Amino acid sequence: MEHLNEMTDEQLALSYIKGDNRAFDLLLSRTQSKLFTYIMFVVRDHDMADDIFQETFVKVITKLQQGKYTNSGKFSAWLVRIAHNVIMDWYREQRLERVVEPTEDNDLSNISDELLDMNVENQFVNEQVLKDVRRMMDMLPPTQREVCYMRFYQEMSFKEIAEATGVSINTSLGRMRYAILNLRRMAREHHIVLQLD
Repeated sequence: MEHLNEMTDEQLALSYIKGDNRAFDLLLSRTQSKLFTYIMFVVRDHDMADDIFQETFVKVITKLQQGKYTNSGKFSAWLVRIAHNVIMDWYREQRLERVVEPTEDNDLSNISDELLDMNVENQFVNEQVLKDVRRMMDMLPPTQREVCYMRFYQEMSFKEIAEATGVSINTSLGRMRYAILNLRRMAREHHIVLQLD
Protein backbone atom coordinates (compact mmCIF):
# COMPACT_ATOMS: atom_id res chain seq x y z
CA MET A 1 0.00 0.00 0.00
CA GLU A 2 2.95 2.32 0.59
CA HIS A 3 3.78 2.52 -3.10
CA LEU A 4 0.12 3.40 -3.83
CA ASN A 5 0.32 6.39 -1.47
CA GLU A 6 3.13 7.79 -3.59
CA MET A 7 1.12 7.59 -6.82
CA THR A 8 -0.70 10.53 -8.39
CA ASP A 9 -4.46 10.34 -8.89
CA GLU A 10 -3.86 9.64 -12.57
CA GLN A 11 -1.50 6.75 -11.76
CA LEU A 12 -4.02 5.33 -9.30
CA ALA A 13 -6.75 5.46 -11.97
CA LEU A 14 -4.53 3.61 -14.43
CA SER A 15 -3.57 1.08 -11.74
CA TYR A 16 -7.27 0.45 -11.04
CA ILE A 17 -7.88 -0.08 -14.77
CA LYS A 18 -5.20 -2.79 -14.63
CA GLY A 19 -7.11 -4.52 -11.82
CA ASP A 20 -5.80 -3.07 -8.54
CA ASN A 21 -8.95 -2.37 -6.49
CA ARG A 22 -6.87 -0.92 -3.64
CA ALA A 23 -5.84 1.87 -6.01
CA PHE A 24 -9.48 2.85 -6.48
CA ASP A 25 -10.10 2.80 -2.72
CA LEU A 26 -7.25 5.26 -2.23
CA LEU A 27 -8.40 7.38 -5.17
CA LEU A 28 -11.88 7.57 -3.67
CA SER A 29 -10.57 8.56 -0.24
CA ARG A 30 -8.43 11.31 -1.81
CA THR A 31 -11.17 12.85 -3.93
CA GLN A 32 -14.47 12.27 -2.16
CA SER A 33 -14.46 15.28 0.16
CA LYS A 34 -13.62 17.82 -2.54
CA LEU A 35 -16.06 16.27 -5.00
CA PHE A 36 -18.91 16.11 -2.49
CA THR A 37 -18.32 19.76 -1.52
CA TYR A 38 -18.55 20.74 -5.20
CA ILE A 39 -21.77 18.76 -5.72
CA MET A 40 -23.34 20.10 -2.52
CA PHE A 41 -22.47 23.65 -3.52
CA VAL A 42 -24.29 23.27 -6.81
CA VAL A 43 -27.39 21.25 -5.83
CA ARG A 44 -27.97 22.74 -2.35
CA ASP A 45 -29.56 19.56 -0.96
CA HIS A 46 -27.65 17.02 1.14
CA ASP A 47 -29.70 13.95 0.18
CA MET A 48 -29.57 14.84 -3.50
CA ALA A 49 -25.83 15.53 -3.21
CA ASP A 50 -25.39 12.03 -1.73
CA ASP A 51 -27.31 10.51 -4.64
CA ILE A 52 -25.38 12.50 -7.24
CA PHE A 53 -22.07 11.66 -5.56
CA GLN A 54 -22.86 7.95 -5.67
CA GLU A 55 -24.07 8.12 -9.26
CA THR A 56 -20.92 10.03 -10.21
CA PHE A 57 -18.67 7.32 -8.81
CA VAL A 58 -20.70 4.57 -10.45
CA LYS A 59 -20.11 6.38 -13.76
CA VAL A 60 -16.42 6.84 -12.93
CA ILE A 61 -16.01 3.11 -12.24
CA THR A 62 -17.90 2.23 -15.42
CA LYS A 63 -15.85 4.61 -17.57
CA LEU A 64 -12.59 3.40 -16.04
CA GLN A 65 -13.54 -0.24 -16.62
CA GLN A 66 -14.56 0.54 -20.20
CA GLY A 67 -11.16 2.16 -20.79
CA LYS A 68 -12.69 5.62 -21.36
CA TYR A 69 -10.06 7.37 -19.27
CA THR A 70 -6.70 8.36 -20.65
CA ASN A 71 -4.01 9.87 -18.49
CA SER A 72 -4.04 13.56 -19.36
CA GLY A 73 -2.72 14.70 -15.98
CA LYS A 74 -6.15 16.06 -15.08
CA PHE A 75 -8.00 13.31 -13.21
CA SER A 76 -9.74 15.78 -10.88
CA ALA A 77 -11.01 17.83 -13.85
CA TRP A 78 -12.29 14.61 -15.47
CA LEU A 79 -14.03 13.70 -12.22
CA VAL A 80 -15.67 17.14 -11.91
CA ARG A 81 -16.78 16.89 -15.55
CA ILE A 82 -18.61 13.63 -14.83
CA ALA A 83 -20.21 15.11 -11.70
CA HIS A 84 -21.25 18.18 -13.68
CA ASN A 85 -22.94 15.99 -16.30
CA VAL A 86 -24.79 14.01 -13.62
CA ILE A 87 -25.95 17.29 -12.01
CA MET A 88 -27.15 18.68 -15.35
CA ASP A 89 -29.04 15.45 -16.04
CA TRP A 90 -30.67 15.81 -12.64
CA TYR A 91 -31.66 19.43 -13.35
CA ARG A 92 -33.16 18.41 -16.68
CA GLU A 93 -35.13 15.64 -14.99
CA GLN A 94 -36.44 17.95 -12.31
CA ARG A 95 -37.31 20.71 -14.81
CA LEU A 96 -36.29 23.29 -12.25
CA GLU A 97 -36.17 26.96 -12.95
CA ARG A 98 -32.69 28.38 -13.44
CA VAL A 99 -32.70 30.27 -10.14
CA VAL A 100 -32.46 28.19 -6.98
CA GLU A 101 -34.11 29.60 -3.90
CA PRO A 102 -31.77 29.67 -0.92
CA THR A 103 -32.81 28.00 2.30
CA GLU A 104 -31.59 28.60 5.81
CA ASP A 105 -29.46 25.44 5.88
CA ASN A 106 -27.86 26.05 2.48
CA ASP A 107 -25.13 28.52 3.22
CA LEU A 108 -21.48 28.38 2.27
CA SER A 109 -20.07 29.03 5.71
CA ASN A 110 -18.28 25.68 5.66
CA ILE A 111 -16.16 26.72 2.68
CA SER A 112 -12.94 28.60 3.10
CA ASP A 113 -13.67 30.75 6.21
CA GLU A 114 -9.98 31.55 6.71
CA LEU A 115 -9.07 33.32 3.46
CA LEU A 116 -6.85 36.09 4.78
CA ASP A 117 -4.51 36.55 7.72
CA MET A 118 -5.06 40.00 9.23
CA ASN A 119 -5.84 41.90 12.40
CA VAL A 120 -9.04 41.25 14.33
CA GLU A 121 -10.99 44.31 13.18
CA ASN A 122 -10.28 43.72 9.50
CA GLN A 123 -10.98 40.04 9.90
CA PHE A 124 -14.43 40.78 11.36
CA VAL A 125 -15.27 43.17 8.49
CA ASN A 126 -14.00 40.69 5.90
CA GLU A 127 -15.97 37.84 7.43
CA GLN A 128 -19.14 39.89 7.18
CA VAL A 129 -18.41 40.77 3.55
CA LEU A 130 -17.77 37.11 2.72
CA LYS A 131 -21.02 36.08 4.41
CA ASP A 132 -22.87 38.68 2.35
CA VAL A 133 -21.24 37.38 -0.84
CA ARG A 134 -22.11 33.77 0.05
CA ARG A 135 -25.75 34.71 0.66
CA MET A 136 -25.91 36.53 -2.66
CA MET A 137 -24.20 33.63 -4.45
CA ASP A 138 -26.99 31.40 -3.17
CA MET A 139 -29.39 33.45 -5.31
CA LEU A 140 -27.42 33.13 -8.55
CA PRO A 141 -28.59 30.74 -11.27
CA PRO A 142 -26.90 27.32 -10.89
CA THR A 143 -24.56 27.76 -13.88
CA GLN A 144 -23.32 31.11 -12.56
CA ARG A 145 -22.98 29.80 -9.00
CA GLU A 146 -21.07 26.79 -10.34
CA VAL A 147 -18.54 28.85 -12.31
CA CYS A 148 -17.98 31.11 -9.27
CA TYR A 149 -17.37 28.08 -7.08
CA MET A 150 -14.97 26.48 -9.53
CA ARG A 151 -13.06 29.73 -10.06
CA PHE A 152 -12.83 31.05 -6.50
CA TYR A 153 -13.07 27.97 -4.28
CA GLN A 154 -11.44 25.32 -6.47
CA GLU A 155 -9.09 27.84 -8.14
CA MET A 156 -9.70 26.36 -11.58
CA SER A 157 -8.70 28.24 -14.73
CA PHE A 158 -11.43 29.24 -17.17
CA LYS A 159 -10.05 26.61 -19.55
CA GLU A 160 -10.46 23.93 -16.85
CA ILE A 161 -13.95 25.23 -16.04
CA ALA A 162 -14.89 25.07 -19.73
CA GLU A 163 -13.61 21.48 -19.98
CA ALA A 164 -15.35 20.41 -16.76
CA THR A 165 -18.71 21.90 -17.73
CA GLY A 166 -18.58 21.05 -21.43
CA VAL A 167 -18.84 24.62 -22.71
CA SER A 168 -16.50 26.99 -24.49
CA ILE A 169 -14.09 29.24 -22.60
CA ASN A 170 -16.15 32.21 -23.81
CA THR A 171 -19.31 30.70 -22.30
CA SER A 172 -17.60 30.12 -18.94
CA LEU A 173 -16.23 33.70 -19.04
CA GLY A 174 -19.70 34.95 -19.91
CA ARG A 175 -21.25 33.09 -16.99
CA MET A 176 -18.67 34.63 -14.67
CA ARG A 177 -19.35 38.08 -16.11
CA TYR A 178 -23.11 37.71 -15.54
CA ALA A 179 -22.50 36.32 -12.05
CA ILE A 180 -20.42 39.38 -11.16
CA LEU A 181 -23.01 41.73 -12.67
CA ASN A 182 -25.76 39.99 -10.70
CA LEU A 183 -23.73 40.14 -7.49
CA ARG A 184 -23.07 43.86 -8.00
CA ARG A 185 -26.77 44.49 -8.69
CA MET A 186 -27.79 42.61 -5.54
CA ALA A 187 -25.20 44.52 -3.51
CA ARG A 188 -26.57 47.85 -4.78
CA GLU A 189 -30.19 46.86 -4.16
CA HIS A 190 -29.44 45.78 -0.59
CA HIS A 191 -26.92 48.56 0.13
CA ILE A 192 -24.12 46.08 0.83
CA VAL A 193 -20.52 47.24 0.65
CA LEU A 194 -18.34 44.52 -0.86
CA GLN A 195 -14.83 45.63 -0.06
CA LEU A 196 -12.29 43.57 1.83
CA ASP A 197 -9.88 45.50 4.08
